[in-house]
Amino acid sequence: MNIVQHDYEPIIGLPAPLPAGETILWQGAPDWKTLARRAMRIRVVAFYFLLLVVWNVAGGIAAATPPGHMALSALWLAALGAGAIGLLTIFAALVARTTMYTITTKRVVIRFGIALPMTIQVAYPMIETAAVHAWSNGAGDVAITLMPKQRIGYLIIWPHARPWKLSKAQPAFRCIPDAANVAQILGRALALSAKQPATAVPVVVKKAADTTGQVTATA
Repeated sequence: MNIVQHDYEPIIGLPAPLPAGETILWQGAPDWKTLARRAMRIRVVAFYFLLLVVWNVAGGIAAATPPGHMALSALWLAALGAGAIGLLTIFAALVARTTMYTITTKRVVIRFGIALPMTIQVAYPMIETAAVHAWSNGAGDVAITLMPKQRIGYLIIWPHARPWKLSKAQPAFRCIPDAANVAQILGRALALSAKQPATAVPVVVKKAADTTGQVTATA
């Protein structure tokens, strides 16, 4: 596994031309709306500021604060909340615009970076397992667990990491459309790399409705 900084891409999403015998199986990027909701947690931020407004109004009523002052204070908090949500949404859109996920016959590649483009390349022998967390709209995260000796910092790759796996970060394709299909493509590639039957690489799917199942790559 390596991390490369680059300014030029001979192929979109890749820092260098493909070696002989390697082909691209899939490329995609996060959906910015899903990224804003799931990774940037804009709904949580909105709820937090709503609670602040309610708390402020309740405190004002208890303290017999003039209605005009309460309204001004509530509007100020609401404006702060709207600004925070707006900034997070813009950031999500920029992340989605500057990110490219790639699956080839030899490796997984994550190109990211708003100001400074960087690329993470993980060869299949360095991958232990892969899993997908999908939601009811079909979008989801595809995360890869690295072999024990392979490590990468969570903050280096955020938000392209499985949430809350801080001690041993798992690189992930975040908020991609049709995540289950992408997981199947990755599963087939991993199986072929390991010279195993494609059905030997299960990919767990957890949907928003809390139903669980498995997607297995088929030849």
